[in-house]
Amino acid sequence: MLLLGIDLGSSSVKASVIDGETGDCLATAFHPKDEMKIIAKKPGWAEQEPETWWDNLKASVADCNKQLGSRKKEIGAIGISYQMHGLVVLDKNFKVLRPSIIWCDGRAVEYGVKAFKGLGEEFCLSHLLNSPGNFTATKLAWVKENEPELFAKIYKIMLPGDYFALRMTGEALTTYSGLSEGIFWDFKEEGVSAELMKYFGFKNEILASAVPSFSIQGKLLKPIATELGLPAGIPVAYRAGDQPNNALSLNVLEPGEVAATAGTSGVIYGVTDRKQYDKQSRVNTFLHVNHSKAQPRAGVLLCISGTGILNSWLRRNTGNTLSYNDMNDMAEKIAIGSEGVSILPFGNGAERTLGNKDTGASIYGLNFNTHSNAHLFRAAQEGIVFSFRYGLDIMKETGIVPSVLRAGAANMFQSKIFREALSCIINTEIHLYNTDGSIGAARGAGIGCGYYNSAKEAFAGLKTVGVTKPDKSKTAAYEQAYGRWKKFLKSIEI
Repeated sequence: MLLLGIDLGSSSVKASVIDGETGDCLATAFHPKDEMKIIAKKPGWAEQEPETWWDNLKASVADCNKQLGSRKKEIGAIGISYQMHGLVVLDKNFKVLRPSIIWCDGRAVEYGVKAFKGLGEEFCLSHLLNSPGNFTATKLAWVKENEPELFAKIYKIMLPGDYFALRMTGEALTTYSGLSEGIFWDFKEEGVSAELMKYFGFKNEILASAVPSFSIQGKLLKPIATELGLPAGIPVAYRAGDQPNNALSLNVLEPGEVAATAGTSGVIYGVTDRKQYDKQSRVNTFLHVNHSKAQPRAGVLLCISGTGILNSWLRRNTGNTLSYNDMNDMAEKIAIGSEGVSILPFGNGAERTLGNKDTGASIYGLNFNTHSNAHLFRAAQEGIVFSFRYGLDIMKETGIVPSVLRAGAANMFQSKIFREALSCIINTEIHLYNTDGSIGAARGAGIGCGYYNSAKEAFAGLKTVGVTKPDKSKTAAYEQAYGRWKKFLKSIEI
């Protein structure tokens, strides 16, 4: 059997098809080739059109079909990964009522702050394991207050991946993990939070019914199968937010295991069997994809909104003629510490680790006579690494202490400087794997449809492609640069 994985990001939609038996990737494609447009009508806003997502999904699947030829008929299950915390609102005909308010949109921050106080901080932390923050529930509260006529038309709300599954199957469903990522889940009561729904004035019917992440969640409708060039009746058998799914793709499923990503945003995600939370909600806890009452599993998530997007911003705004490899080569010629240049990478909306403040990005120590683009390229990577260290120190307070950090060999982790600096500053080995979100979603589909008997079987072919160990001879230099970086962080109003 072949397995199709879809990964809906904020930059592109990627599709991959793997051979279920060997785990080999047989076809992969992403669209668009540049970055998907983010609509920002006001500062701090971020929206995308779900129809644009769908168009890019179709293009990616079509490319995979071309690569597969007649073997596309062997696709037996579909898995979906998606950008977390987004809000898609639908009417009774499942028509989208407005652009999706996506994960990095900051308009709902004040609603989360107000709800944290209104519901009670102790209740939120002990029941929701988070403050309501800037998540799906508070985005919906913003719509309710600011677009009341539109809110009255809402029949169901969905996360971005739920919408993809709806388009494919006609079934309006979400997952338990998805409810928790929207901050609708009460960890003590093991169900939708009645208190939160009452506080915001939401009816339970506005939420889609929940199913396990690994399960048959509907089958591909004939008209959609024709549109996608696939056989009708293929089950959608897995869905998860991008960070729980990234952890799955790296076989991070058990307590103590830790995964990381560094794409547009950066994440460290650690699995626990305890109800862990940060009192200031600077890191967040959600149900993991393999959670059950018998075997509780949660993911503690550190998110840095501005990571790879800083690197891409520098590339665009320093002439746009260099490749990322060129930038890395230039950065390698600069000494650790970037000769005094420090960059705070917080320029992609509100940062959870900074108390949901949007401080913007900052460059410090720049000397027009001595510093060049190469210094900026190195300082950017170091600044991203230092934001990881800052956040990981917070995570350690919840009991997440990685012995090994697992990551896919993609995005920032392709940079030797990035891997070296991160390994040194957190004093942890980094193990790289040749996988990504779409491949992880494909494996998840294999688990969900029963093709694999266990996760162990699904990940039997997962192999490391590189290991980076802390270089003790460089640790002191990185610590000194981090100390300077942290002084600049403390100097801004957070």
